[in-house]
Amino acid sequence: MFFSKRDLQFNLYQLLDVEQLVQYPYFQDHNRESFDMVLDAAEQIADKMLRPLLTEMDRNEPQLVDGKIRVHEGMKAITRRFGEDGWINATFRYEEGGQQLPATVHNAAAFIFQAANYSASVYPFLTTGAANLIRSFGSPELIDTYTPNMYNGRWQGTMALTEPNAGSSLSDISTSAEPTKTAGVYKIQGQKIFISCGDHDACENVVHLLLAKIKGGPVGTKGISLFVVPQQRVTPEGLVPNGVTTAGVYHKMGYKGAPIAHLMFGSDTDCLGYLVGEEHRGLSYMFQMMNEARVGVGTNAAAIGTAAYHASLAYAKERPQGRPIAAKDPTQPQTLIIHHADVKRMLLFQKSVVEGSLSLLLQCGLWADIAHVAQGTDKERAELLLDLLTPIAKSYPSEMCCQTTSAAVQILGGAGYTTDFPLEQYYREARIHPIHEGTTGIHGLDLLGRKITLKGGKAVQLLAEEMSLAIAQAKAAANEPKLTIWAEQLEKAMLKVQQVTGHLLAIAPQNVEAFLADATLYLEMFGITTIAWQWLKQATEANKKLADANADSERHFYQGKIATAHYFFEYELVKTTALAKRLLSQNQATVEMQPEWF
Repeated sequence: MFFSKRDLQFNLYQLLDVEQLVQYPYFQDHNRESFDMVLDAAEQIADKMLRPLLTEMDRNEPQLVDGKIRVHEGMKAITRRFGEDGWINATFRYEEGGQQLPATVHNAAAFIFQAANYSASVYPFLTTGAANLIRSFGSPELIDTYTPNMYNGRWQGTMALTEPNAGSSLSDISTSAEPTKTAGVYKIQGQKIFISCGDHDACENVVHLLLAKIKGGPVGTKGISLFVVPQQRVTPEGLVPNGVTTAGVYHKMGYKGAPIAHLMFGSDTDCLGYLVGEEHRGLSYMFQMMNEARVGVGTNAAAIGTAAYHASLAYAKERPQGRPIAAKDPTQPQTLIIHHADVKRMLLFQKSVVEGSLSLLLQCGLWADIAHVAQGTDKERAELLLDLLTPIAKSYPSEMCCQTTSAAVQILGGAGYTTDFPLEQYYREARIHPIHEGTTGIHGLDLLGRKITLKGGKAVQLLAEEMSLAIAQAKAAANEPKLTIWAEQLEKAMLKVQQVTGHLLAIAPQNVEAFLADATLYLEMFGITTIAWQWLKQATEANKKLADANADSERHFYQGKIATAHYFFEYELVKTTALAKRLLSQNQATVEMQPEWF
């Protein structure tokens, strides 16, 4: 078992009421039955195709052979299956061959794939993001030329941003685009590194969505344009090489089944790129894919953390060792380690993080769906809330699931450090997510430096309204005093976040460096408070359903939710007190530190 279908159902149908989306014409052909069919199909593919290759893809990582990256043979069947079954364009319109499936449900299915085999799940959904950019901003000719074969899985899609001297600092990219005599066609020259699925033999062609600067254009980010750069150029005679050379493949500590390529463009022969949209607007276009990808990275992290949690839980229920603290008689049989308080603490830590993260991520999916189909104030509300919480939805699961997978390894002890169990692989694979799609530090700067003041602070006000509603509902549950206690704790945490925010914003005009120096800690404090809100919602719903639960399995599920919320408020939310103390301090140790002193 690598995920909980019951927890997915709880989030989709009880917490979010995802069926509310079918009131919109775009989703009107769907219902609970079709959503369940999607999740069942995802589970079947995950069980039969992805999960069996988890270890093999880790042990037999991609290799560069004669200028081509060779990946696990099983990826050919997997990419075909994702294309044939419509997973790549499932959320797109019927006219494009899509299913008009809500992103919330699609993300839940993706979570299943990612928990089964993260490396294998990456290939198709990179293509989804790339194809979405082309269909959103590309010309009809670009759309017709490239998206059909991307949708059917024959062509891979990528996002090509990073360069050797320009990682997160995209204003410094040097890849150039020189106009040709044909409108919209440019000669591309430069190199890109760390390109996920940038080259491999499980597809016929790779379509790069690439950022470059048109010669003579504005400096910095204002001069960045977006191009479709295929590995194989489309001609009337068929596919021909397009001057894209694979210079190397990176060998990573985890996530080894998906290749990460170093690519050269136009180094030997002409490489043609096709302008997407208008000149010099590439970064704004690319941010659509990046923001979608950021929520996706959070989901990846939560999925790996979830798989690790279930692996350590299974082990704890089977492994006898030691005896209860109060029972020292060595003649008595050993107890299962799940009875030890410290093991339960580590399991609760994992459960609270991964299930709290999943709850927030699916909530973001619902807001994305509403933003897509609603109008007026409903649309604006969903857009603002999604914008505000994207850095948290990306960073909290990414950072915390590094810690939860470590706890999973710890539960197995020495066995967890061996390749006999998948925990060591999960531990390695979790570590990429605080780096992918913007480091945690960048998202801290984004949250504090941009999102907090969005529309004059309207996004923050809307989130406060959402949290206040959850607090009121918890307090209304008179049969469970703990809910009132947790609601009051969340209220205090919200007030502390507001106090810290006001303090930092007051500093900004005089000393912007001091204002943003601890933005990552601010992100952490905001993230913990946000997940506490999700756990209050979960505990309130579980308490409401517990009285009517007949089966033992259902009672245990709801009791587990309430107990995990209890843990989060007692062990995790309290961390915000120390973070607030640091953020309110006048001392600036990191600003004052000089490089020469290290």
